[in-house]
Amino acid sequence: MSPTESLRKDHALIEKMINALQTISSLLNNGKQIPESILNQAIDFSINFTNTCHHGKEEESLFPTLENKGMPREGGPIARMLYEHQITKTLAESIIKSTKNYISHGDYKELVKDIDSYVQHVSLHLSKENQRLFAMADIILKDQENQVNNNLIEVEPEKFNKIGSSREHYEKLINNINLNE
Repeated sequence: MSPTESLRKDHALIEKMINALQTISSLLNNGKQIPESILNQAIDFSINFTNTCHHGKEEESLFPTLENKGMPREGGPIARMLYEHQITKTLAESIIKSTKNYISHGDYKELVKDIDSYVQHVSLHLSKENQRLFAMADIILKDQENQVNNNLIEVEPEKFNKIGSSREHYEKLINNINLNE
């Protein structure tokens, strides 16, 4: 098991939500109505799973471990990922606002714009992490893979407890989201 295995599993779930968001955007552009419950599930996942749990695991476990092995926090990949985490949070907040506007006024254009911006940003961010940061981390932390994985395993329940949920909830949410085009 690589030191970033747990984080890569998170990315697989996030990618499924990105695909669902792309479908939502397409459906909205084609004049379809998206139920508030579906939009709320996407928001819940984006805010709680992606921003709180996944980013929390990276920020509280992976990044400090990389710093301890000599990767600088400022001016390098860690600084860039932290900056992109902030952008992800800001984009998710925009989706919340435009969803409220869509639900109350039926205006889908701002919601589509916000979803598309989020999808583009998060897709690129995941690619950078998978192909660059995690590849570097797997090499740098190879001799500590058990320690890193154990730390990630310890941090994850803390994050889920903070939001009152579980990994299983989000896995089920992703598998059950129904967006028939």
